[in-house]
Amino acid sequence: MKRIILIAGVLLIASTGLINAQRANKSTAARQTSQQSRIARGVQNDDLTRSEAARLEREQRCIQIEKRIAKADGTVTPAEKKFLRREQNRASRHIARQKNDGQKRKIE
Repeated sequence: MKRIILIAGVLLIASTGLINAQRANKSTAARQTSQQSRIARGVQNDDLTRSEAARLEREQRCIQIEKRIAKADGTVTPAEKKFLRREQNRASRHIARQKNDGQKRKIE
């Protein structure tokens, strides 16, 4: 009886860790998607010039590559998560600054 309770406890703890790991991956992917749509809206509203949009898109691709590298060994360490979160925060600030800098895309 004690073994069953012990095994059930271990399985519960292990499954909780897996669920949290998946949730963290989904949140980074969702954030990436959100930032991509912010860039697209900025282009549609003429808040971003072509060069600004290209620079921001390049930054998003770099974050995506860094995320793939972090996942390459099968686990994303807390340090890697922190790094990716910091990069996403920085990219978010860049998007906000570029959208609100007063430059408008020239209509040709």
